Amino acid sequence: MKLLHLLRLTFFACILCVPSIKAQDYFFKDKAPFNPEIPSPEEFLGYAIGEQHTRHDQIVAYLTKLSEVSDRATITSYGKTHENRKLVILTVSSPENLNKLSELKQQHLAFTKPSESPTNYDEVPIFVQLGYNVHGNEPSGSEAAILMAYTLVASNSPEVKNYIENAVLFIDPTINPDGRDRHTQWANQYKGNPLVSDGYDAEHNEAWPRGRTNHYWFDLNRDWLLGINPESRGKLKWYHEWYPNVVTDFHEMGTNSNYFFEPMKPIGSQDPIMPKENYEGLNDLFAPYFSKGLDNIGSFYFTKEAFDGTYPGYGSSYPDLQGGLALLFEQASSRGHLQDTDYGTISFPFTIRNQYISSIATVKAAVENKGRLRKYQQDFFKSAVENTLKKGSEAYEFGDAYDQNRNKAFIDKLLLHKIKVYKKGNRFVVPVKQPQQRMVQTVFETYNKYRDSVFYDASAWSLVNFYNIKYQATKSSDFGEEITSTNGLVNVSTVPRSNYAYVMDWDDYNAPAALYFMQSKGLKVASAFKPFSSITSEGNRSFNYGSVMIPVSKQKKTSDEVYAIIKKAQAKFDVPIYFANSGFSASGIDLGSQNFRKLNTPKALLLVGEGVNSYEAGEVWHLLDTRMHMPITKLRMNRFGAVPLKKYNTLVMVSGRYSQLDSLKRKKIKDWVSQGNTLITIAGASKWVIDKKLVKEKFTKKEKDTSNTKAVKRLRYADAQENIGREELGGAIFEVDLDITHPLGFGYRDSSVPVYKNNEVFLAPSKNPYATVAKYTDDPHIDGYISTDNYENYLKPSASLIVSKLGRGRVIMFADNPNFRGSWYGTNRLFLNALFLGNHIFVPKIKE
Repeated sequence: MKLLHLLRLTFFACILCVPSIKAQDYFFKDKAPFNPEIPSPEEFLGYAIGEQHTRHDQIVAYLTKLSEVSDRATITSYGKTHENRKLVILTVSSPENLNKLSELKQQHLAFTKPSESPTNYDEVPIFVQLGYNVHGNEPSGSEAAILMAYTLVASNSPEVKNYIENAVLFIDPTINPDGRDRHTQWANQYKGNPLVSDGYDAEHNEAWPRGRTNHYWFDLNRDWLLGINPESRGKLKWYHEWYPNVVTDFHEMGTNSNYFFEPMKPIGSQDPIMPKENYEGLNDLFAPYFSKGLDNIGSFYFTKEAFDGTYPGYGSSYPDLQGGLALLFEQASSRGHLQDTDYGTISFPFTIRNQYISSIATVKAAVENKGRLRKYQQDFFKSAVENTLKKGSEAYEFGDAYDQNRNKAFIDKLLLHKIKVYKKGNRFVVPVKQPQQRMVQTVFETYNKYRDSVFYDASAWSLVNFYNIKYQATKSSDFGEEITSTNGLVNVSTVPRSNYAYVMDWDDYNAPAALYFMQSKGLKVASAFKPFSSITSEGNRSFNYGSVMIPVSKQKKTSDEVYAIIKKAQAKFDVPIYFANSGFSASGIDLGSQNFRKLNTPKALLLVGEGVNSYEAGEVWHLLDTRMHMPITKLRMNRFGAVPLKKYNTLVMVSGRYSQLDSLKRKKIKDWVSQGNTLITIAGASKWVIDKKLVKEKFTKKEKDTSNTKAVKRLRYADAQENIGREELGGAIFEVDLDITHPLGFGYRDSSVPVYKNNEVFLAPSKNPYATVAKYTDDPHIDGYISTDNYENYLKPSASLIVSKLGRGRVIMFADNPNFRGSWYGTNRLFLNALFLGNHIFVPKIKE
C-alpha cells in the first residue's frame, strides 16, 4: 500500500510540474511513435489530461478534429440529450477497414442471424464498443476516452496497428453529457491553486442534484432496458444496428476503494437466461488481461466480491443479452482533482490512467480472442430460435381493450428492443422463439426463487407488469400480422361537433394530458363520479368512473372555439372523445347530475433540494413535462419559508429527510392542507408525515413473540453484511387490490394492479374503512425477491395507498413509487388522479 501511495504522489507531481507533452507520456509512452500531424489532447485543449475536467463540447470538438485529420477515424451522432447536447461515437479502424466498413458490417451481422452460418470467425475484424461516463460525476472515463481516441488514431506502434487492423472500435466518450457538464462545471469552478485535497472541501461535494444523473435526474445506467430517455433510446437504436461483440462500462466508486473489474459476484437468478459461457468463460478469459495491465503500473484491484449483473438494464448487462460481452469497471474516485484517502491522496490523473489501461487491455483481449467471441455471438442467436423453453409456451398474448395508448407505449418498448410483435384481431402476440428470445423472457417471465438474496439493484423487471398489461401464455402458432412500427397503431374517430357536450374516456393513458391541455386553454370540465351510458355519434356507449364531460353552454367560449380546442386535444393525444347532444343518459347518471364534479386546474408544487431523493423527484418532473405537458413548480427546500402556499392547490413530496422543515414549516404545511388542499406523499415522504404526526396513520407492526422462549441465535460475524442485506427490499413487484370506485382508482377496469416496491415503508390500513384505496392481496407476490419476514409480517398485512383526512384537505399517501424510473405506466394513473381529482377526494366520517 505504501508503494501505491508513492505512485499516486509521484504521478500527481509529474502531471502538474512537467511540460504537458511529457505529462502525457505517463499515460501512453509505450505507444510511441505518434503521428506528429495528429494533435495530442493537450495540444488541442491547451492543458494536460487530468489537469482539469474537460467539458463535453471540448471532447466532441477534439474527436471531430481527429476525424478531420486522420483516415483512421469517422465521427457520427446518434442523438441529442434533453439539454440538446450531441451524443457522438468515434469509429476507429485501419483506413482499409473504414473504406469497406459497410461490407464488414454485413459480414459481422451475419453472425447475429440464425438463418446464416458463416464460419470465417477469425477473418472479420472484431467489433468493440468502448462506452464511458454514463454517470456524469464519474468523470475519469471520458478523459480516458480522449486518450484512447488519440492512441488509436495517432500511434504507429506495431501494437496499436495490430488493433486497428483486427478491430472496428466505437468510442462513445460521454453517455451522459448533461450530467457530466454539471459535474465538470462544479469541479473546475471550485478547483484550488494549490489543489485542496481535504474531502470536506466544496470541490469534492457537489450541490443537489449532483452530476450523476441526466437532465431529469434519471440514472441512465438503469435505463438500457427501460429506454425512457433520449440518451438511452439513441444508444439502443445504434446498438441494434451494430451488435458489438464487446462493450465496456466505465464507472467510479468510493474514494477509499481501489479498482474493480469483472468477474462480478455470481448472478442472483437461480436460472440465468444468459449463457453460462458469458459470465464464467468469457469473463475469466478477459480478466488476466486487466490484471496484467494494472499490475504493470502498480494499481490495486479486486474482483468477484461485489456488483452483480442480475438486472438486465445496465450498460454492463444489457449487451450480455445481445450476444456480446459487457464489462464493468469501477475506479476509486478523486471527486475533483486531488483528494485525501486512507492511504494518502488520489489524483484525477491517476484515476484516468487506470481506466485508460483497462481500455487498452479490453481491445487487446478482444483482438486476441476474436474467433471465440464471434462463435459465441453466433451460438447465442442460434440457440434463441432452436432451444425449447422449459415452460413450453409458444407465445405471449396481451392487450388492453380500453387503453390503446398504453398498448402503444408497451409495443414501442418491445420494438425498441427488436422484439417481434404481431397483431391478431384485437390482441397482440409475441412469439417466444425469435432472435430476441431472451429479451422476451426478460419482458414476460416472473420469478420467485433466487440463488442469492442480496441484489445490487432491482430483482424484478418484468416490463409487462410495469405497464399493467394483462397477458397470457399460449401454445398457438398463429401469430397474425407483424407490427414493425407504432405509427397508426392508435385509431380513434374524429369527434363530430356538438352544441351540447363532449365526453372523454378517462381509461386512456393520455387522457390526463388531454384534460390539462383543455384546462390550459380555458375550458371548464367535470369528472363523472359514477358510471353512465349515453347516446353518442358512435351509438350508445358506456362510460367508466372518471370520464370527463365538457359542457358547451357553460364555457366562456363559442361552440366553435370549444370544438377547435377539443379537436386539437384529440389530435395531439389520440384520445377517444365523443359528442353528446342530450343530457339524458340511457343508464346511470345524467350529464346534469351532482355526481359530475368540476375539476380545478392543478397548480402543483414539488419540493426539491438537499435531502430530497432526486430520482423520485425527477420521475415526477419527467412524467408531467414529457407526457402530460403540464408545468410543475420545483421549489428548493431553502426557499420553502418564503413561498406563499396559497398559490398552489397540490404539494408533492417524494422520499427524503426533510430536516430543513422545522416545526414552524411543518405547521405551515398542515395549516395549508387543512384549508382544503392536497398533499401527495411518495414512499419515504409517507413515512415522514407519520413520523412527524401530520396524520394519524400508523405503520404495520410485527406481532411480538410473547412466549419468552426464543433465545438469540449466535451468527458468524463474517455473515453479518449478507444477513442484513437480505432483509432489504431492493425492488420487487406485488399485486394490490384497488378500489376502482375511489377517485384515485378512476380509469382502471380491473381491481388487480401490479405495483413496484423498493423500500421498507409498510403502511397499516387506515382505521377508516373508506380510506384504504389499495391494499396488498392475500398472496401478493408477482416478481422479485423479498425476505420471508418482510413478506409475511410486514407486506401482506399492509396498505399500498391510503388517504388521510386533515381538516378540509387530505394527505394522499403512497407506500410504493407509482412513477418508478419513468416506466410504471400502469400506476402513473394513480398519481395523476391524485393531482387532477385531489380536491374532490374526501374521507367519509365514521363513528369512533
